[in-house]
Amino acid sequence: MSAPLRVALVGTGGISRAHATACMQTDRAELVAVTDVSQDSIDRFVRQFPVEHMYLELDRMLANEEIDIVVICTWGVFHAEVGKQLAQSKKMKAILCEKPFTQTAAQASQLVDVARDNGILIAEAFKFRHHPMHLKAKEIVDSGEIGDLMTVRSTFCTSSGAPVSDRKPELNWRWNKEKGGGSIFDLACYNIHHARWTFGADPVEVFATQRPGIEVDDGANIQLVFPNGGIAQITVGFDTYQSQDAEILGTTGSLRTDRAWNNENRPVWLDQESKGLTRRHHIDACHQFTLQLEHMCDVVEGKTEHRVSPENSIGQMKTIDAIYESFKTRKAVNL
Repeated sequence: MSAPLRVALVGTGGISRAHATACMQTDRAELVAVTDVSQDSIDRFVRQFPVEHMYLELDRMLANEEIDIVVICTWGVFHAEVGKQLAQSKKMKAILCEKPFTQTAAQASQLVDVARDNGILIAEAFKFRHHPMHLKAKEIVDSGEIGDLMTVRSTFCTSSGAPVSDRKPELNWRWNKEKGGGSIFDLACYNIHHARWTFGADPVEVFATQRPGIEVDDGANIQLVFPNGGIAQITVGFDTYQSQDAEILGTTGSLRTDRAWNNENRPVWLDQESKGLTRRHHIDACHQFTLQLEHMCDVVEGKTEHRVSPENSIGQMKTIDAIYESFKTRKAVNL
């Protein structure tokens, strides 16, 4: 068996723990180094995940370490800057960038160009793209078993009932504009990518309304119109009671997921209704981040193409740009 691929994390905040867990759950990769601008953050991380090499400066880590895969786990506003620095160093084979890929489509295009020019693979970290439930749903849609795809409806809402005054920007990056927060960047990115993937296209029209929080969009309702006339309807919010559903409607059948996004280590189901019959597909518990990392290992080893192409991430950011434009203009935006 070949030696495990060497993984480094940039950023040791909350999401880094999921990627560190993935390294622990597969024998195909090992976590060899982390870097963060905060020593306190590093200290908290290594109490949970012992790592031999820790750095306060990204340049020093890149100079000192042999790395195959780097995972960007910083706040979203730094993804483009960090991604370009990594790619220009040419010190790794692949970069896995947490969502959102960047803050704008222009940044996404620049980042993709830098990675390509330096021969570095870069991919956006949408964990659900590797979950057997979603892979099964896509397989059914593509098979034609539910007819022509017409509508995708999905939610990602996280409220426990707290008032907006509790969502103080200084308490959580999700509510902080300077750190790249907002319900679109944190939540709707899942639903948007899911709809684009399910339809196999980018939308041609976007209309969105928001419910403002203290600094960022606290919640939103979004409609995406696709080239074939299909429509995605999306509801997200820090201000709306917990919901993580996805429903896919065709001309002759439908699919409905169990908990769609955050379902680590629990069995889930996928309900299929077609040809007058209802069937429940039972999906075993899994850790999506581990499946994501193992897929990246397959890509680095030349066994397959990555499920999320760089061009797809540019299209994702074009859709998000259009949503923010629609917020401002209160009109539909053509793409």
